[in-house]
Amino acid sequence: MQHFEELKSGHFYHIYNHAVGGRDLFRDANNYQYFMDLYEKHISTVAETYAWVLMKNHFHLLVRIKEVEECLHLTGFENLSGVKPPHQYFSNFFNAYTKAFNKYHQSRGSLFERPFKRKLITSDSYLKQVILYIHNNPVHHGFCSHPSEYLWSSYLTCISNKPTNLKRETVIDWFNDIDNFIAVHEQKIDRDEIEGWLET
Repeated sequence: MQHFEELKSGHFYHIYNHAVGGRDLFRDANNYQYFMDLYEKHISTVAETYAWVLMKNHFHLLVRIKEVEECLHLTGFENLSGVKPPHQYFSNFFNAYTKAFNKYHQSRGSLFERPFKRKLITSDSYLKQVILYIHNNPVHHGFCSHPSEYLWSSYLTCISNKPTNLKRETVIDWFNDIDNFIAVHEQKIDRDEIEGWLET
């Protein structure tokens, strides 16, 4: 059984989760877009985003939890009493999406597994491996043959110049430059190693 620790300020986490009971998290394009809109509304206060992918029944995120001082600056709070624990922002986000999803599809009940899964990342090599794992998820599940063919991930944002809150420049720097970023995504990744690491 996994132990789910508190999200610590200044640290990177791979956050991921599945739908409960064989449900889908996303049934149409409106669901995918609304999830991302809500994500920006709820999570940008407490976390920076470096990679993401939305699949039909699960999702993956790579985030860095902001320092308390960064949160205070963005929210306008003048003291710590106004800042909730980081995991609460994620829980509120998932709850808000569930309510909207159920209303939109005239359904009811829980949507996400609880508690949501999170894995602390402690090395630079795993930062890059997690990005590759996230962007190649649609390929692994047979939705496309290359990350560039899938709309609901951060890969296309990483290789574009369009405005974004994604920490694109930092991500590209981790891979040295855009050409190497693209080239490395062409290579086969060791999914078993990453998935084994996630379960430890």
